[in-house]
Amino acid sequence: MILNAENLRAASRGFRALFLETLGAAKPLYEQLAMVVPSSEASETYAFLKDLPAVREWVGDRVIHGLEAGGFTIVNRKWESTIGVKRSEIERDKLGLVKPRIAMLADLAAKHPDKLVFELLAGGFASLCFDGQYFFDTDHPVDGASVSNKGTGVLNPVNYRAAYAAMMALRGDNGESLGITPTHLLVPPQLRATGLEILKAETIESTTNIDRDSAELVVAPQLSAHPTYWFLLDLSKPLRPFIVQILSGVEFTPKDRPDDDNAFMRDEFLYGTRSEHAAGYGLWQLAYGSTGGA
Repeated sequence: MILNAENLRAASRGFRALFLETLGAAKPLYEQLAMVVPSSEASETYAFLKDLPAVREWVGDRVIHGLEAGGFTIVNRKWESTIGVKRSEIERDKLGLVKPRIAMLADLAAKHPDKLVFELLAGGFASLCFDGQYFFDTDHPVDGASVSNKGTGVLNPVNYRAAYAAMMALRGDNGESLGITPTHLLVPPQLRATGLEILKAETIESTTNIDRDSAELVVAPQLSAHPTYWFLLDLSKPLRPFIVQILSGVEFTPKDRPDDDNAFMRDEFLYGTRSEHAAGYGLWQLAYGSTGGA
């Protein structure tokens, strides 16, 4: 390819189109796991509902479910990813080698919040949430009592059933059921077979499997560093266990003009992404985590 201005513009337009197409086709998990919130400031403070409000008979004045004072602040962070493409790769029509790198750049940028959410998930046994306790803890304060959403047992039918029941039994400060029903079991790749057996097998040890299809299994490669951890989540509600706040979406910036410094100094074109977002903990009541004996 002769690298005149017209051909370079055409290549750049093609790269941008490919980037946007890949970005739009990506299927990140965070949109399922987290409440996605648009952000307009460097940080956002979330005042959480002390109770999920219940519907009650209207006798006398309304009971106002207000937001607690204080809150939990999530600070936005800036992210980038950049690749370099040698001018000779485009000049010699090696676009078949360049395009997959542009597509991967888009896919990684689209799914980066997944990484943040899974870091929160795995770190929830030692990271604080809005009530001042670890996200997964044994002593969340509820109506003067200590309530647990943390376990240490290995993933097996007995422990799965106990965690499922514990989440369904959760009540708010008003003593009413929170109406929680776990919808997803998240496991690392090492527990895939166990998760499939619990949720899909017709029988386990010659006994009818009463937990069959009780939740959807999500096998997360992002959890592979924690081979014994497992989690139950209720993702059926507008509020979620996690928050992803987006200050600015993914931007694609090419530096592929012949007079750009990188082209002049290193005979190299640059293509990069920029985004501003962050993640934090939502409602601990919607999640149960076990270290699996670790």
